[in-house]
Amino acid sequence: MLNAADLPNDIEALKAMLLARDAALLASEAKVAHLSAELSTRTAEIEHLKLVLAKLKRMQFGRRSEKLDQQIEQLELQLEDLEAEAAVMEAQAPVEVAPRKKAERKPLPAHLPREERVQLPANEACPACGGKLKQLGESVSEQLEYVPASFRVIRHVRPKLTCACCDAIVQAPATSRPIERGLAGPGLLAHVLVAKFADHIPLYRQSTIYAREGVELERALLASWVGAAGALLRPLVDALRRHVFAAAKLHADDTPLPVLAPGHGKTRTARLWTYVRDDRASGDGTPPAVWFAYTPDRKGEHPQAHLANFSGILQADAYAGFNAVYDSGRVLEAACWAHARRKFYDLHAARPSSLTTEALRRIGELYAIEDGIRGKPPDERCTVRQQHARPLLDDLERWLHATLATLSRKSDTAAAILYALKLWPALTRYCDDGRIEIDNSAAERALRGVALGRRNFLFAGADSGGERAAAMYGLIGTAKLNGVDPEAWLRYVLAHIADHPVNRVDDFLPWNCADKLADA
Repeated sequence: MLNAADLPNDIEALKAMLLARDAALLASEAKVAHLSAELSTRTAEIEHLKLVLAKLKRMQFGRRSEKLDQQIEQLELQLEDLEAEAAVMEAQAPVEVAPRKKAERKPLPAHLPREERVQLPANEACPACGGKLKQLGESVSEQLEYVPASFRVIRHVRPKLTCACCDAIVQAPATSRPIERGLAGPGLLAHVLVAKFADHIPLYRQSTIYAREGVELERALLASWVGAAGALLRPLVDALRRHVFAAAKLHADDTPLPVLAPGHGKTRTARLWTYVRDDRASGDGTPPAVWFAYTPDRKGEHPQAHLANFSGILQADAYAGFNAVYDSGRVLEAACWAHARRKFYDLHAARPSSLTTEALRRIGELYAIEDGIRGKPPDERCTVRQQHARPLLDDLERWLHATLATLSRKSDTAAAILYALKLWPALTRYCDDGRIEIDNSAAERALRGVALGRRNFLFAGADSGGERAAAMYGLIGTAKLNGVDPEAWLRYVLAHIADHPVNRVDDFLPWNCADKLADA
């Protein structure tokens, strides 16, 4: 503090001192404000890095499910080991020890073929008196057995017949084959395709499996079969695309697909796009279907080309490549609440807080309403949503704005809130149209098989391989959506499509030939 005795008597000198002090205070305040802003930035960066680190740890070590506090896979594995150990202990237990109570055994499926083995006594005479035995009844027990998949050779014999009068030679025409002069029958081709694209078994592993059964099928041969089958099925894939894009509402999403870059020994990231037509949740009986497309990159021009002739509702994430589609006026945007929820879930999984808990609770209430109207017609769904979901959404919007005002815009929590508010019209559009779903889960489910295959295949060998994978993922995914066994369906299609008029290829769509598959 300044002492009055130290102050000058000159007024101008006093003014100069006051101005100097004010300047120093302003500089100090500016420095404090700068340091405060810098501290806030550093704090936001630290929180962001903590969030990223927590997400990476969860990806590497932790759970990937968004359902909180569930460890289903780990518990199932533990349960398998415990049950196996209990069975061993029971088998080794003394006779007088009562075995553990077993669960009620379900009957074996009636559709499985039965092989009957009659076990007669070793002697035909009575062991007590030597008299003749006669049947009194029988005891029957069933045992489930596994017979390894087997190969068989089909010999097509075409006798040549000659006329005794004019020496003309008559012979039946050769049986059509899926691959011209190829060795593979339709059943084997279907099995190879489903093993690769549904069960995610690479061709080199299939080759090893077949070799154990005494059949040498080189990987290159299997690859040539896959290529030929893909070309044969191309008209069916085109028919599938026409059916999908004839819908009034589509679900869309994409996922990365590593592709080998020729001559570099490295991979580049291509994309697989999925478009799903599935309106069963809104009471529509139209058969569901999924179509996949491959592109070498993620440029917006690709989905714009896919959707060039589509008009209706598109439910997708906030990918900017779709913006031009929405701007055309032909397509109405519907956003995904699962994506919005995931922003808060990632924060909650890393650092639980009352804010993230409240956000997840509010979004959970919206999903609870959907559980009660799934499968109902659009008008009924719309009425229920207007009565119950709309008030919750309005209140949620007010809460998000109020919460955002208390946060730094650089924080991850603010980013999660801003994501939802930016998409708010598209996120709430489902309340006004009963055809729209609350989220884009239909498309995400369609991509699960791709994710599993990616773990096994690591990468596609070329762009042509990516295109072939897209075609097969679409066919197999559509069969599964319609409750049709993909292998049985492809076996039927490959056996008949070569001789079928191409303008009637729609006959082979799963829902159009399900009765023939049942007869087979």
